[in-house]
Amino acid sequence: MNTTSEHTVAQETAKTWWLYLLACQDGRTYAGIAIDVHARFATHRAGKGSKFTRANKPLKILGAQSFASKSAALKAEHALKQLEPSGKRAWAQSNSIDNFRR
Repeated sequence: MNTTSEHTVAQETAKTWWLYLLACQDGRTYAGIAIDVHARFATHRAGKGSKFTRANKPLKILGAQSFASKSAALKAEHALKQLEPSGKRAWAQSNSIDNFRR
């Protein structure tokens, strides 16, 4: 039997989660996860994203990497945030926004 709740759960698990890295005005980077990176970037630019990006306006998306689940994206986000700035930049080069298609 296919109920509405089963359909909703199937839709949620079918979504692709993205880990993204933003370059901010003060020279630092910001990492986050989203289903729609471009929409989330627009939210950050509008000052309605995180507290960090309200204080440090994001300039561009440096890189993005897809994940099959929110859990996997969150784990990757944590690992990315542990890197030194040079490691974050290297990650961005490996996951360049130029290779990212909306």
